[in-house]
Amino acid sequence: MQFDIHQSDPVSLARRGRLTTPHGSMDTPGFTVVGTQATVKGLLPEQLEALGAEAVLCNTYHLYLRPGPELVAAQGGLHRFMGWHGPMFTDSGGYQVFSLGFGLEHGIGKSVGMFPDEDRAGRGGGGRGGAQGKLSRVDDDGVTFTSHIDGSTHRITPEDSIAIQEKLGADVVLVFDEPTSPLHDEAYTRVALERTHRWAERCLAVRRRADQALYGIVQGGAFEGPRQESAAFIGGLPFDGFAIGGSLGTSKAAMHRVLDWSIPSLPSERPRHMLGIGEPEDLFACVERGIDTFDCVAPTRLARHGVLYTPHGKLHITNARYRDDGGPIDPACSCPACSQFSRAYLRHLFVADELLGHVLATMHNLHYILGLMAAIREAIGRAELPRLKAEVLAGLGSATAIGGADDV
Repeated sequence: MQFDIHQSDPVSLARRGRLTTPHGSMDTPGFTVVGTQATVKGLLPEQLEALGAEAVLCNTYHLYLRPGPELVAAQGGLHRFMGWHGPMFTDSGGYQVFSLGFGLEHGIGKSVGMFPDEDRAGRGGGGRGGAQGKLSRVDDDGVTFTSHIDGSTHRITPEDSIAIQEKLGADVVLVFDEPTSPLHDEAYTRVALERTHRWAERCLAVRRRADQALYGIVQGGAFEGPRQESAAFIGGLPFDGFAIGGSLGTSKAAMHRVLDWSIPSLPSERPRHMLGIGEPEDLFACVERGIDTFDCVAPTRLARHGVLYTPHGKLHITNARYRDDGGPIDPACSCPACSQFSRAYLRHLFVADELLGHVLATMHNLHYILGLMAAIREAIGRAELPRLKAEVLAGLGSATAIGGADDV
């Protein structure tokens, strides 16, 4: 893998570059579309390409359970298996193991409850209200967990995670780590941090494929000392790139502090990835702090629930106001949903539970996010990132017929 930085923003840490892998290149800052089970739900690979997608991320935990890494390897690896010929990431499985453990116990999820303070302010569910019994147990050697599919018991160590990802064959793979919850205290965060550091060294020791880039993951929760220590430790190891993971605090402001503590210790010549973040306002905040690539389920998951991105905020297509609305989701959008169909038709598809509604909404949301990333890259190139940010955020904060508060 090669990472070239072409331009830097004069007023922030933002930079524009290109990540080159054995399966092609990805322009940065860039958004990696999540295809959890070797598919972006409802879309063909060529449709993803037409929308501007350059890279996808698949889920090691899910593919380990079904269909299994041996089957994928026998089929020629994930690229051939799913028909995607561009750059590909796989995560390590650490977050899913967290979800089965403290994620269930604390009621914390990747898209619900990630920032508990803001959830309590009315932005979603979360906190301890959804708490359940744990389905995984962590020890210093690895994790034992119960399959969400059939209840069978499994165990993954750092060595297992790397072996699984090498069989899957992605271009960029991540170390096995132990993420923490926003509800963990600093004492447990430090325990998990030290374990994650030992696991990172074990992952480096067993990697075998020279055609795969291995990223280290910075942990430490929302605590300044642990984050700085983790960034310095992980940044000092010979990883090909780095990811920021785990708990980012209880609010977006805390996430910004986490990045400010972490980025200075990471080698500037190597790429930085932000795990699980992808809302429009967050993309700007992270790009300004030096993040190069992102992955997030939000655009596709929201789409399947009828929540659509627009320049004026999120539009909830099932709202009764759109029952006889003949206009497109966004008059300025050129995606297939906006160029061919009305809001009334999209609403009908969702109300009737027709799969085409999910497909069109997914195409629209990805077109929006991928287009926003392209605009961010162009703005960095023209030294106009602050202007673009102000323009986009002003639109998202406005109340209009397609994005008013009564749609929330």
